[in-house]
Amino acid sequence: MIEGYLGRESVTVGGEVTFHLSTDAPRFRLRFYRLGEELIPVGESGEYPGGLHTPPGHPDELPGRASPADDWNWPPLTLPVPGDWEPGIHLVEFVECGPDRPGDPPLLDAEHIEGHAREFFVVRPRVPGSRSRILYKKSTFTRHAYNRSDRPGLERAVSLYDHPVHRVGNGDEPRGHKVSLHRPGGVIDLAYWDAPFIAWLERHGYPVEYCTDLDLHEDPGLLASYDLLLSVGHDEYWSAAMRTHAERFVADGGNIAFLSANTCWWRVHPTDGNTAFVSDTDHHVGDEYPHLPATDQWWVPAPDGVGNPENTLTGVSFRNGGMWPATEWPGDRPRVGYTVQHADHWIYEGTGLRDGSDGGTADRLGAGTPLIGYECDGAAFSCDADGIARATGEDGTPKSFLILGIHVLEPVHEDFHHFKWGHWNGPAREPTISSPRAATMGLHTADGGGTVFTAGTTDWPVVCGHEQDPAVGRVTRNLLDRLRHRSPRPGRARPDR
Repeated sequence: MIEGYLGRESVTVGGEVTFHLSTDAPRFRLRFYRLGEELIPVGESGEYPGGLHTPPGHPDELPGRASPADDWNWPPLTLPVPGDWEPGIHLVEFVECGPDRPGDPPLLDAEHIEGHAREFFVVRPRVPGSRSRILYKKSTFTRHAYNRSDRPGLERAVSLYDHPVHRVGNGDEPRGHKVSLHRPGGVIDLAYWDAPFIAWLERHGYPVEYCTDLDLHEDPGLLASYDLLLSVGHDEYWSAAMRTHAERFVADGGNIAFLSANTCWWRVHPTDGNTAFVSDTDHHVGDEYPHLPATDQWWVPAPDGVGNPENTLTGVSFRNGGMWPATEWPGDRPRVGYTVQHADHWIYEGTGLRDGSDGGTADRLGAGTPLIGYECDGAAFSCDADGIARATGEDGTPKSFLILGIHVLEPVHEDFHHFKWGHWNGPAREPTISSPRAATMGLHTADGGGTVFTAGTTDWPVVCGHEQDPAVGRVTRNLLDRLRHRSPRPGRARPDR
């Protein structure tokens, strides 16, 4: 048995990376890989003495449960990051050594990224923006919210969702559910959403640089070195500083592509020297569920929420979309794709897709694939005399938001806190919104000239990365080619038409 976690998930070439491990093996070593078109081995450490360490107990004294809220405080092992390593997302595999141990197990490959006894970390270049003007943000806060700290043979089941810890708040931290970033848990979300899309980016010649949520939170100047920010997959938890820095970036002419959904749904407050965060969500507090008011819900008006709807930035919101539950992704959700609108828009160039304006039936982007879901975001809309869906803006979506693809969700279940299988489960929203719940793809242009595109679905990078639909790949290339370089602000053309 071996497990561990990172002291920090983002390091710079030539810097140091710290690991915290626990094992019942007498010794261990570390194998390193870089995630790209393939999973490439880049190095291996020598052997180090092993030690078995226990986690802190659950603050609510739950029998057999560890704490998801406290630093597990295992001993550190700090190693240098070689100066010749190529920046990117790296995987570290924890290898047990000694009698009756695997000794020299086979190297991991692209089909075996997911699993325990491994973690990932971002290696950044010494000079930001020196390799690419595209910055790929790995959604690490969301990853930690869902991390249950399980390992083979032991289901700890402690996270922001499973046996969570709720703190009443004090002068040092706000009220809310708390999770520590210093816990083991292995690799799950990286393998599903990120790995296939990163391989696609490298296969098609799009160099990118990487950062974590914490990088964006801490560094107000981080985005100044880039022209395009990518949000990929499931990007649910954002701090106020992340939001401010992203909005300032767009106002200054920078571009964002949200190839994600459930985006910016909860606000987080990093604490404990940015090694943990608190978020006042609707998750369990003892036997209470849902816990309301959930004051870190971005869209809900203050004082019951933040009062700053996420769709003022993204154009869409999870409250106008929904979630299709499944035990294994992609599950049995409908595979119908987006109904195409405005087929003459540059986003559809080279796809051959039609929007029905010629009197025929509109094509569907991603038809036959699980493009829509498992979670999807939407905008309040109404249809004009020609049946074209147009954002109303009543929910805070910018007036310039252009709906390029839409799929009305059905069947819908309106009680999000008690899932109904075989349905799109929709969260609460303003009672004044009468439009159907719909996954929505579109874009808008800010006053400063920056363009924001939203795919409106978590699984865009999966379908694109695995090349399940040629048109989804072409749309993604059109998007990257158009937005990877920001235009000069004076006289900047508006790319939304």
